[in-house]
Amino acid sequence: QVQLVESGGGLVQPGGSLRLSCVASGFTFSKYGMDWYRQAPGKERELVAVISGTSTGGLTNYANSVKGRFTVSRDDAKNTLYLQMNSLKPEDTAVYYCRRADGVWGQGTQVTISS
Repeated sequence: QVQLVESGGGLVQPGGSLRLSCVASGFTFSKYGMDWYRQAPGKERELVAVISGTSTGGLTNYANSVKGRFTVSRDDAKNTLYLQMNSLKPEDTAVYYCRRADGVWGQGTQVTISS
């Protein structure tokens, strides 16, 4: 059974950091590109970061709104995708989802940035 499980969300003050994790199971993780999306209240889900499969070099790309603050990475030995988020802003508040490139979604983890 293919499954993606996110964790690491929480409440953080502006300027703080969080690291999200997404543990994959039921498939060969290294073969797939993976994405992070987020959805804020009342807004459409938006793409935050992507990382290609290991065989294609693990290339990364980011939304302009998070470039320079967020870093996506993967540990294929642990079947885990990460999103390191630094210099967090209130506008980063959202539910964050990991997604396999062909459309399998996790259940999401809430990130709230507030003082």
